[in-house]
Amino acid sequence: MAITLYDLCGRDERLRFSPYCWRVRMALAHKGLEYTTVPWRFLDKEALAFADYDKVPVLTDGDTVVTDSFEIMRYLDKAYPANPVLGEGVGYQRVHFFKLFIERSVTPALFRTVALDLLAAIHPDDRAYFRETREARFGMRLEDVNNPEQGRAQLKKLLAPVRDQLRSSPFLDGEAPSGADYLLFGSMMWAYTVSLESLVDANDPVDEWFKRMLEVHEAVAGKSITIRDL
Repeated sequence: MAITLYDLCGRDERLRFSPYCWRVRMALAHKGLEYTTVPWRFLDKEALAFADYDKVPVLTDGDTVVTDSFEIMRYLDKAYPANPVLGEGVGYQRVHFFKLFIERSVTPALFRTVALDLLAAIHPDDRAYFRETREARFGMRLEDVNNPEQGRAQLKKLLAPVRDQLRSSPFLDGEAPSGADYLLFGSMMWAYTVSLESLVDANDPVDEWFKRMLEVHEAVAGKSITIRDL
């Protein structure tokens, strides 16, 4: 069956920056599954009407439609059990906890670091929507949310246990990347794709891990388009 991923794009259709879509793209690469992508923009709600959903990622696999990045990762494990991404039992519970940590702590710190770069990366027709929805979420103007120095300081503290873990193994999930790696990498790739801001110190274990992640699975992430290429 043909797999299709509806994937957020920016001002250039080749610029794909959604942290949640990157989770799925890495999971698909992990499993060696072929797929096609459909570029999607924030205001193109009608394109997702078939899924009864208004945001990406949306994945179709034949007649099956799956929404929400984590649910897509779970679906891929069930439909294609070879090379599991999230696992089951205790392992699954741990990676689910890590998901919550990333979404509620790490991603807001990254947003603070690159908020205005994100705004610039978005298609001009979508910028008013992006500003309105994000300012409502944070309760302040994007210009006030955007504070790269503060964001990096917050991120450094939050990633302390990740840093310690990476001192003993090349990836969060051990000798090879898997679910936990893709969850964190998706958010960091989101910021890396749209901004020239440094996210962590050079030679930090997290920085070295991120470079490794860019090269895994035939460099599916490393070969992607970033603002550096536009």
